Amino acid sequence: MNKSILSIFLAAVVFFFFFLPTGVCGCCGALRPRYKRLVDNIFPEDPEDGLVKANMEKLTFYALSAPEKLDRIGAYLSERLSRDVARHRYGYVCIAMEALDQLLMACHCQSINLFVESFLKMVRKLLESDKPSLQILGTNSFVKFANIEEDTPSYHRSYDFFVSRFSEMCHSGYEDPDIRTKIRMAGIKGLQGVVRKTVNDELQANIWDPQHMDKIVPSLLFNLQSGERTESRSPSPLQASEKEKESPVELTERCFRELLGRAAYGNIKNAVTPVLMHLDNHSLWEGKTFAVRCFKIIMYSIQSQHSHLVIQQLLGHLDANSKNSATVRAGIVEVLLEAAAIAASGSVGPTVLEVFNTLLRQLRLSVDYELTGSYDGSTNIGTKIIKAHEERQLQEAVIRTIGSFANTLPTYQRSEVMLFIMGKIPVPGIHLTLPSSDSGPEGTRMIQVMLLKSLVQVTAGFQTTNMLTALPSSFLEPLLSFSLTEDPEVRLLVLQILLSLIDRHENRPKFANMSSISDISVLKLKVDKCSRQDNLFMKKHAQQLYRHIYLGCKEESSGREHYETLFALLGLLSVELANEEVVVDLIRLALALQDLALSTDEALPVYNRCAVHALVAAYLNLICQLTTVPAFCQHIHEVIEVRQKESPYLLPEAVFVDSPKLHSSLDKVEGSVLFLQSKITESLGGSGYNTERLATPYVPQYTGKESKTSRSDAKDRLSKRKSIGETISLQVEVESRNTEEITFETLKNAIVDSVGMEEQERERRRQVVEKFQKAPFEEIAAHCVILTNRRIPAFLCFGTNSFIFFLFLFRPPPSPSGTISSGYGQSQSRSVPIYEMKFPDLCVY
Repeated sequence: MNKSILSIFLAAVVFFFFFLPTGVCGCCGALRPRYKRLVDNIFPEDPEDGLVKANMEKLTFYALSAPEKLDRIGAYLSERLSRDVARHRYGYVCIAMEALDQLLMACHCQSINLFVESFLKMVRKLLESDKPSLQILGTNSFVKFANIEEDTPSYHRSYDFFVSRFSEMCHSGYEDPDIRTKIRMAGIKGLQGVVRKTVNDELQANIWDPQHMDKIVPSLLFNLQSGERTESRSPSPLQASEKEKESPVELTERCFRELLGRAAYGNIKNAVTPVLMHLDNHSLWEGKTFAVRCFKIIMYSIQSQHSHLVIQQLLGHLDANSKNSATVRAGIVEVLLEAAAIAASGSVGPTVLEVFNTLLRQLRLSVDYELTGSYDGSTNIGTKIIKAHEERQLQEAVIRTIGSFANTLPTYQRSEVMLFIMGKIPVPGIHLTLPSSDSGPEGTRMIQVMLLKSLVQVTAGFQTTNMLTALPSSFLEPLLSFSLTEDPEVRLLVLQILLSLIDRHENRPKFANMSSISDISVLKLKVDKCSRQDNLFMKKHAQQLYRHIYLGCKEESSGREHYETLFALLGLLSVELANEEVVVDLIRLALALQDLALSTDEALPVYNRCAVHALVAAYLNLICQLTTVPAFCQHIHEVIEVRQKESPYLLPEAVFVDSPKLHSSLDKVEGSVLFLQSKITESLGGSGYNTERLATPYVPQYTGKESKTSRSDAKDRLSKRKSIGETISLQVEVESRNTEEITFETLKNAIVDSVGMEEQERERRRQVVEKFQKAPFEEIAAHCVILTNRRIPAFLCFGTNSFIFFLFLFRPPPSPSGTISSGYGQSQSRSVPIYEMKFPDLCVY
């Protein structure tokens, strides 16, 4: 009987222990571990009552007193939470998570890592649930955990699940829009927590790896795109209302900025690449607005010294999309434009020329696409239709971007960029530095125009104190050569570039309207004293500038803009670089232009002749008031008054208007309506100006290859040199007139003969130089007598004798006693005193 009673008792105890754990608290609570009893006591009978705070304090105190029990407390709480989730007892779930949060905030002992594992296991359980409330609850707990700085690192913790799950929540498509918004915001907060927890922990998996960035960044961009808000204009978002702070867009932007702000030098690429891919995959380049907004956030958020890395990635992406539609390329270029403006406060990077090289290459490709209508250069209709107006928009965007980049550079780098672009401009007769185009001469012309427009952007606002560095010969000479082309657009661009470089005191806008006002003080010109460097520049390049101004006025295709720009150039030369000599030369040039307009040999149209007369009147009116010579001013004003009464068509007010009032014939322009060189010379001579120089009419000084003014010779001047192939072609053309058959042997012999003649000429010159260097003076003198007897022109004899005398003075004189032998068998000249030297009779006076 007793045995049966004992067995029944033991069975009841086993039942209570294994099948009724809640009953143990009441019957066998003393047999359970203390940490379990303390955990059980924090749960009330009714979950609506919430966490029992007094018992929670006891549990916290116990965990702090016995930290080795912390991992067991976490495991037991995890067990209870899993059971409550399975039984849909969500009230107890919330209590368990609240308890876990409080324990995490209070405990920072050495053994907290094991407790964190239990905590993350519970958070994962909640995130895997289908209930939005549990997902949000788990996210909030994870965010609290992410803000805790742990004392000890973890070697085995992984956040891959959380990155994937939070990214998935960011794309939630829940039916209820309010709940959908809450889930997405929870996902954004979770990603922000993952970044905060891992970015500074070297023992964690690198959050910047592409496998993580390819999930995080697109999730943020998806939410950033989902809402419309005002564009960010500052490095950090402005203070917004509470309602706006709760929006997913605002939260996403804060998270995105924080992510980029934590990116180190080596992580910028991994953070930006997903942005580029997202914009590609969703066709967001064409709209431009969102792409520009994204990269504004990026440029303002990253460290300023890393700005050039983003720009390099954009340039590489532009190259990768070279055969994409013009709208896509234009979108990338627009983003580059905005990025360059922001990068001005930081660094554009060491590869400045690479930036411009990429943009110029895209400009060339766009021109080829526009003219050929195909991406592969063939005339067949491809799969993509190229629209000319879209390509032109792209070209304008590239030019603006080039100017934006240039504005971020210091002066010395901008000068290098100017030379770099000038070297890219194709010149007729010289090999093209850019790849050859399938579009022919029209493509070459368009490239010239586009690159000159780029130079206009680069030189805009260019400030320098030394014109020799701003306009070196290597830049000025090829630039001026383009002012001789037939294309009026090219000539106008050249003039605009010159104006930008010469204008150092912002005087250019004051010459925008050409007029013959009686008082130029209203223009408020800023006139500075000409420096020594400016004088050197004008001595070196003044005649080139004058010549091209003169030739520009002779062009029949020149229009109103050309003459207005030429007037501005003359005005800037007068106020920026003028000394007494320059002023005289400019006046002489103006009088020469008047003679040009009067000449009937040039056959200029009536409008051009009137325009030149008006240009001369406006400029002489300006320069006379700058010189402040009363007699000079009086003569100029008298002529202008006569023209106002009798010939208004010779003044700028009547010519440079929308509907110019011209005269049918200019054959009778004479007398009092002309500016007289004699009166100007007399008036300026009395004020100390060089009257001899004024009395000499200006004649353009041409270089060796600029002796002819025909258009074909102008192209020769551009070429600077002729290739051997061009020379042979000319010879072949001459020979073809004699009906001689041209064969391969003929061309071969021509090349061989020309090379042989050049070698013979070089050998002859070498012998002549050697003879003059080594021959005795008497022999050289006798040779000169022979040349004289052959009736050599006087100027040549003078040059030969001068050369001989020069050699005699600077060559060591012969020793009276010959030479002496050195110890090594070599002859050595002996130094002879001057008083012992024997000079020829012709050199003694």
